[in-house]
Amino acid sequence: MERDAATRGEVRQPPELEPGTIESFAAEGAAVLRGVFADWVETLRAGIERNMASPSWRERTYEPADGSARFFQDYAGWARIPEYRSFLEESTIASLAAALMRSRTARLFHEHVLVKEAGTSIVTPWHHDQPYYCVEGLQNVSFWVPLDPVAEEVTIRYVAGSHRWGKLFRPQRFDGSKLYDGDESEPVPDIDAEPERYRLLSWPVEPGDAVAFDFRTLHSAPANRSNRRRRVISFRFVGDDAVYTERPGKVCSPPFPDLTLRPGEPLAGPDFPLLYGGQ
Repeated sequence: MERDAATRGEVRQPPELEPGTIESFAAEGAAVLRGVFADWVETLRAGIERNMASPSWRERTYEPADGSARFFQDYAGWARIPEYRSFLEESTIASLAAALMRSRTARLFHEHVLVKEAGTSIVTPWHHDQPYYCVEGLQNVSFWVPLDPVAEEVTIRYVAGSHRWGKLFRPQRFDGSKLYDGDESEPVPDIDAEPERYRLLSWPVEPGDAVAFDFRTLHSAPANRSNRRRRVISFRFVGDDAVYTERPGKVCSPPFPDLTLRPGEPLAGPDFPLLYGGQ
């Protein structure tokens, strides 16, 4: 899947992005992209169905104690799910990632499937993604791609500018348990307790839209109390400055147990294909 694009040097402004989107992403840590993947909705829906029928060993599904519907998650399946692979190879996502990151290159980190079935009580707690990951670098972007209409009351929310706070908060699993034993780093602030202290961003979205956000931007999502399932797939990219790192618990989320990289080395290898740019 490694490939060398013709575009090198300065990153172009992709026509799919509205004027000011790159600047908003840099300043706010999140930006909405309308209709950029409209042609890929059915392909990605088929990929999610294939994924859910045959999950990977990385699957993490939450079954609420109250008996409501489940919250399915899986990671890093692009190499075995043909629909994900064709999307990554043939869509404009990699060039959009490079533009938003202001990077000469765009390398896939992984994809993450998040399906909140209708009626689930599972809340995605406030967190940011960087402390979960085995990568460091300021050039990064996640695309949160909905495959069902997502109303304002169930959509993802972001704390504007939180990617610039210069902090990495303690990562926890979505059930509230610590990701890394012995990690005594600062917990995520209770955003919901004092929402007036923060400027929150959220957008109702339609299939084919996307929300782009920085790995350090704090975000959360409510329970899906609607009568419609909420299928989302996120694709995470890194840019020129990405290097491998180790976290306190050694095993990051998602785990890549076969990596032989040492801390500080550029993130590379078959798990992380280069999709835009190159030498």
